[in-house]
Amino acid sequence: MLGRSVSPVFVGRDKELSSLSEAFDEARKGAATAVLVGGEAGVGKTRLVQRFAERAARDGAHVLYGGCVELSTEGLAYAPFTAALRQLVREQGTDRIAALLPGGAERDLARLLPEFGEPSSDGETETGRARLFEQFLTLLERLADSRPTILLIEDIHWADRSSRDLIAFLSRNLGAAQVLIVMTYRSDDLHRQHPLRPVLAELGRVSGVLRLDLPRLSRDEVALQMAGILGSAPEYPKVEKVFERSEGIPLFVEALLDCGIDCTFPESMQDLILGSVERLPEETQRVLRIAAAGGIRVGHALLAAVSGLSDLELEAALRPAIAGNVLQIADNRAYVFRHSLIREAVHDELLPGEHQRLHSGYAEEISRDRKLVPPGRAAVELAHHWYGARNDLWALISAWEAALKSFRAFAYTEAIPLLERVLMLWDRVPDAAERIGADHTAVLEKASEAALAGGELDRGIKFVKAALEELDEGSEPARVATLIVRWANLKIYKGKTGVLEDLRHALRLVPEPNLDRACVLTPLSQHLMLIGNVEEGTPLIEEGLRLVRKLGDKCLEGDLLINLALGYSIAGDVERTLATNTRAMELGFEEGSGRLITRAIGNNIDALTDLGRTEEALALSEEGWRLAKHYGRIRTNGVFSLTNRAEALEAIGRWDEAIETVEQALTFGPVLRTRHHLVRLRADIALARGEQDVVEGILSELGVIKERPEDFVQDITNSARLLIGWHLLRGEPEAALLVTERVLSRPSQSPKAMLGWRLLALLTVVCDAMESAEPERVRTAREHCAALAARLKVSGPVAEGYRLSYSGDFEAAAAAWERLGRPHNQAKALVRAATALALSGDREGAAARLAVARPLAVALRATPLVEEIETLSRRVGGAQPAGAAVPELLTPREMEVLRLVALGRTNRDIAAELFISAKTVSVHVSNILAKLGVTTRGEAAAAAHRQSLLTL
Repeated sequence: MLGRSVSPVFVGRDKELSSLSEAFDEARKGAATAVLVGGEAGVGKTRLVQRFAERAARDGAHVLYGGCVELSTEGLAYAPFTAALRQLVREQGTDRIAALLPGGAERDLARLLPEFGEPSSDGETETGRARLFEQFLTLLERLADSRPTILLIEDIHWADRSSRDLIAFLSRNLGAAQVLIVMTYRSDDLHRQHPLRPVLAELGRVSGVLRLDLPRLSRDEVALQMAGILGSAPEYPKVEKVFERSEGIPLFVEALLDCGIDCTFPESMQDLILGSVERLPEETQRVLRIAAAGGIRVGHALLAAVSGLSDLELEAALRPAIAGNVLQIADNRAYVFRHSLIREAVHDELLPGEHQRLHSGYAEEISRDRKLVPPGRAAVELAHHWYGARNDLWALISAWEAALKSFRAFAYTEAIPLLERVLMLWDRVPDAAERIGADHTAVLEKASEAALAGGELDRGIKFVKAALEELDEGSEPARVATLIVRWANLKIYKGKTGVLEDLRHALRLVPEPNLDRACVLTPLSQHLMLIGNVEEGTPLIEEGLRLVRKLGDKCLEGDLLINLALGYSIAGDVERTLATNTRAMELGFEEGSGRLITRAIGNNIDALTDLGRTEEALALSEEGWRLAKHYGRIRTNGVFSLTNRAEALEAIGRWDEAIETVEQALTFGPVLRTRHHLVRLRADIALARGEQDVVEGILSELGVIKERPEDFVQDITNSARLLIGWHLLRGEPEAALLVTERVLSRPSQSPKAMLGWRLLALLTVVCDAMESAEPERVRTAREHCAALAARLKVSGPVAEGYRLSYSGDFEAAAAAWERLGRPHNQAKALVRAATALALSGDREGAAARLAVARPLAVALRATPLVEEIETLSRRVGGAQPAGAAVPELLTPREMEVLRLVALGRTNRDIAAELFISAKTVSVHVSNILAKLGVTTRGEAAAAAHRQSLLTL
């Protein structure tokens, strides 16, 4: 409903409206997924998106409406999605909505709307949360099959963490055409620590997500707005006065015209908005104050109960507010403040006693009849109102209940402030433990669980430490052990080292052969395997297996089998690794454990890649991804399968697909260690393509350059390999030798065969490069390499390929890599073979091998390898590529820089045009001068023209 203070003319937003329409057209083609509309409070975001929605609906689109609710600090979990779902049910009924989803999937939506029946039993797990996300995605896609669909979400600056996560998830994964999400947010509310800021930054990098910033109105546009409100063209002085005071914010313009432009212009928005409220009758203002305490939206029945007015009395009191556009009528006999700022201003005017009485009234009425609020909102509403009423007892009880409800809705981060409120109120309620049925430590344990699940790692550590301080190891050892394991997990997720002793201590606390001990044996043995301590880890796995088989816990048995398979992999028995992981997967299917199934599949993808069975690995990765979606584990085991898929793609030279897979996996916000796996893989490709800046950025993120300590053997080995490769790429073989010596001086090396042989193959390159300059150091390094090689097994054809490269049998290595379909390794082996032949005088044989290597390297865009091939080809007199006209091959980037140098551009100009740093341009210019055999930029330009290198 529009009130008299809103202009009937749509002013100053034609460009933005066209942008939204164009985005919807792109969405219909599958090229756009979301639009973020930002602007100051009162600037007209709601009016814009409502006009767009009206136009789209007239054109046949299905528009779903959802809004985020500010409800103190705890927010309202999934509020916009619950509203949209409620609209769908109202329009089509639960049966038709359920029919759009896979069988039984509607139970996941029951977390949002009870009309869908009993929620699924795993509601307090990350599995259920992820599956809820998948079902909402599926629902939107199925709706769009029949007609274009728009999901309109307003005020996402108030979105709770779970809603923000779901928004990001949908924006990244809406691949189907005909779906567009339009979201609004207050840009002026986004302080530096606002939780929406990183979400906006992340979405800004997602393809198909558009940003639309809504500016203030110009003077002419304010005049048009005033004319629409007043019904005639305003006088110029009046326009000037309103524009000056409103500063072009439409809401300010409306408020000024509503209270009279000659009224004192307040400095704050709150006072300005109150000007329109204060013109209403006293009884209307009194009822508005009551309504403001109820929130941005309050039902008629609830407002009547709290105010003590009859239906007729309430309607009479509110009619002036509705006519004055302070309130609007929403669905289901509810009232909504036209703008949340109006409600805030009215609420802030409440006297302390009035504030307390009103919130107490709301809490009492909702307690008597929870149907007075929308389904699922009672617990959080009560928590809010009892706290506002300063009733410590019921504030504590209701906060605890709301926290448990948040757990069941997977809203873990919303549970944290509620649990913190319970802890804050604890000492004010003498019998708090009896009131909620849990002791203070249990609240801390629950809070630590929520923090771990929600990724609030620092807060999780704080809760765990506080809980441990309250427990006695002697009287409650199992409880302490559980917390220590949780602490260790939090530290691992934060990339911290040194958790082994924590896990060992936890094990000492549970000496009895029971499930408590098995629950510690599982993470401890896994950690030992990952750090390469197979000797200690294997007996613990065997002990755990005996326990869980006796106790009948097949899920723990499967986890321990996967830990055992890690040991087999390290020992080089990859076939046994596959078989053991497969048995764990079978146990997962028997128990219906999606976590166990997908974990086993992820590890088998890695094993198949190590065996060179890459096509099988890729097929299994697709199956793993499908099952991860089916079991709602996309963000955990699903990302793990994507990581292993990217590794397989990188190995067989499908690098662009590998990069795409890495970027896809990173969009799910993996924990730090998984993120590091992904960026290491990206760095491998960047090294091969000569992307120095990319590699340096990743090494800095990993902390490798500053030698940040790491626990896990695989991470240590791969980080060292990347650092050595980076130094070689930069032409710093001496620095690479220093890293080599540091790596070889470690007391223990990676016992995993493939990793060890891959590292050794690279170390021989370093030794060859520094042989003449540092013969003694190289001799010592080779001796250490030989000692390491003697301890390594050959676990399969991939390890054998690296072993052949390490031993210098490059012809056999090239053949092995060709059989495995690994073009980059094949090309590198051919270049090494050609170098050896050239040194022996067989120039023809060297040229023949380079002729095979070059197209492989070119197809991969492996620039450093292409340059090495071209240089060696010229030295041995091999055939030159068509069009080669310079003493040494210029890379495509160097050709771009040379073109701009020839045009007389400065380094700064070139950097701006090519989107690189001026320092990088300087490096390119130096390389160009050297390759052209000139000393100045002018000579380089002349050489380029003389040799017809460029088309300017």
